[in-house]
Amino acid sequence: MTALTLSTSAAPGLRADAIVIGVAKGARGPVVAPGAEAVDTAYDGKLAAVLETLGASGAEGELTKLPAPAGFKAPLVIAVGLGAEPGRDAEYEAEALRRAAGVAARALAGARKAAFALPVEDAAAVGALGEGVLLGAYSFDTYKDNGAGAGKNAKAKNGRAPLAEGVLLGGKPRDAAHKAALARATAVSEELNRARDLVNTPPNDLTPAAFAAIAQGAAKEHGLKIQVLDDKALAKDGYGGILGVGGGSAATPRLVKLSYTHADAEKHLAFVGKGITYDSGGISLKPAGHNETMKCDMSGAAAVFAAVVTAARLGLPVNVTGWLALAENMPSGTAVRPGDVLRMYSGKTVEVLNTDAEGRLVLADALWAASAEQPDAIVDVATLTGAMMLALGSRTFAVMGNDDAFRSAVHEAAEEVGEPAWPMPLPEHLRKGMDSPTADIANMGERMGGGLVAGLFLREFVGEGITWAHLDIAGPAFNEGGAFGYTPKGGTGSAVRTLVRLAELTAEGDLG
Repeated sequence: MTALTLSTSAAPGLRADAIVIGVAKGARGPVVAPGAEAVDTAYDGKLAAVLETLGASGAEGELTKLPAPAGFKAPLVIAVGLGAEPGRDAEYEAEALRRAAGVAARALAGARKAAFALPVEDAAAVGALGEGVLLGAYSFDTYKDNGAGAGKNAKAKNGRAPLAEGVLLGGKPRDAAHKAALARATAVSEELNRARDLVNTPPNDLTPAAFAAIAQGAAKEHGLKIQVLDDKALAKDGYGGILGVGGGSAATPRLVKLSYTHADAEKHLAFVGKGITYDSGGISLKPAGHNETMKCDMSGAAAVFAAVVTAARLGLPVNVTGWLALAENMPSGTAVRPGDVLRMYSGKTVEVLNTDAEGRLVLADALWAASAEQPDAIVDVATLTGAMMLALGSRTFAVMGNDDAFRSAVHEAAEEVGEPAWPMPLPEHLRKGMDSPTADIANMGERMGGGLVAGLFLREFVGEGITWAHLDIAGPAFNEGGAFGYTPKGGTGSAVRTLVRLAELTAEGDLG
């Protein structure tokens, strides 16, 4: 993990591999952003003109390298685009800072130390820049050989290691607000990166039992309570949804309850995560080309796990319970079949029409278990439907719920922390499509609006009177394209920051 510190040092005298500055897109060309004054002075106030000559415009994500001026102890200056210059008396938005820092951190892979002379107006900017550096510097190289013949089981790193140390210039090490912002950014980023690691881990190593063991280790480390139900306990208690989905795999399912409590807490949040450690589709086998990334189908459980641990690390005065519904969906002689009827933990029966609509089955059991504790609100997170990817693309997740005000609050929290989200409805007329002649409900309904149908199914398993929201992160959970901003290729850790922010707002009494 990249080490991150605050410093009031001037850029010229700092020993580092590079100095990172910001450049914005102004009305008449690139504009050097605040924080880079010393660098601009060393270029006789002509740094913007030099950058423009090199083709820089200040556009978001743009990166320009140039030699450091004479007298600097760092050999390189990296100018990173911040996007449009803010208006008079306005500050750069947190997300612009976060993305710029992430772009630079990715470009600095292999560097020992880098100084970030980007705009630091207040503690919020410190937090945004800290997250950008720590999230942008992420890499997952656990399974790569080091080139020295270490063998197929080697866990050495290959290629350039992440940036080792980042220094935020303009940050005040002795300022309580700045220190707190950096500590928060570190905790959030470290746990989000752990969620990314989980998503990126191959399914032969991250079975439900292995995931549960990782949660047990984290619980011991951070003083959390944990309960793990294995297949025998699940059968005894009647968790028909989780058992049905996991019945086709030799890797038996688990339900993990991870609890953080605080003596001063007045509210209780429950987070429920879909944890399909590999999804073949079961008997309703996925077509060729759709299986290769299905290790990511546990991204919701990874987000929930990371959020609970982060709440503990931050010491938030709110009780947070995470439910990880873990199973592997495989075809075999013991797998659930289309036409089978499962009796869920709630007592309701579900006719399984498609075994690839499995996420809603494990979530249904976990939602009912979470409801039994009567939390103030439940939020579930899942890579649930391809339909939502068609609706919102690969970078935006959907927010549904049984309370419009709460749905709006969740959406606002997501946007606040830089996670694109969009509120979606739960149209009542789509519920009829899940009527079954055999069971209480079917796990499939109308094809059109399939993501909304899935949300309606989940609503059936939320306890009466409990406020609930559903996040369908199928699009942004796994980045199959190139890295951008602070987002790497592969697992992204989508929804972690939204859940953490919801916990903070609840602790502050600001979440209705």
